[in-house]
Amino acid sequence: MESQVRGGTRWKRFAVVMVPSVAATAAIGVALAQGALAASFSVSGQSFKVTADSLHGEGFSQYGAIDSGYTLDGQKTAHPVAVSAFKSASITNMCQSVVTPNIPLLGSVSLVLKAGGGGTPVQAENLYIDVEDLQADAVFHNIDIGVAAKDASKGPGIAKGDQANPYGFAQQADSADLTDVKQTAWATTAGTFKLSGLKMSLSKGVKECY
Repeated sequence: MESQVRGGTRWKRFAVVMVPSVAATAAIGVALAQGALAASFSVSGQSFKVTADSLHGEGFSQYGAIDSGYTLDGQKTAHPVAVSAFKSASITNMCQSVVTPNIPLLGSVSLVLKAGGGGTPVQAENLYIDVEDLQADAVFHNIDIGVAAKDASKGPGIAKGDQANPYGFAQQADSADLTDVKQTAWATTAGTFKLSGLKMSLSKGVKECY
């Protein structure tokens, strides 16, 4: 995937492919749990699932964009997404999963990340989630609907590098509260992303958050 600049930090998006370097992925996970790294999650040519008991975000905006990249066999892909952006967010009982199919000798392999339980939520700054599908109960505080994406000043703004129409439809709010969250996403990016109580597991077969 291409490099992105979000949250003031440049870091190459890493593809969670599971076969090449499980040890390196685990090391990254430990650093994220300690709040040591900016974070960018994307899966080359694949969407992934995320659930959370609750998400409270300050400085919310949402706009349309196109995610592009390559599949594991080198084919170009493009996907329309709704980018949900937060200046800061607190996430309780977060689960993130991705299934990579057709691995030689193994078949499907699932990666599941869990964090934010035990009374200590996940904390994120300048969080962008490229959403394909979202289910949740939501409350927006002081919401503005139908502003141009470039004029949505309550959130962190359009992410640099996003393929988005600055004059396209957007909405914004002072804050947002989402509960019982289930979503399918193509990318998650944050300036900082602290995963308290991080647990990562790899298993054969299909195992997803929902």
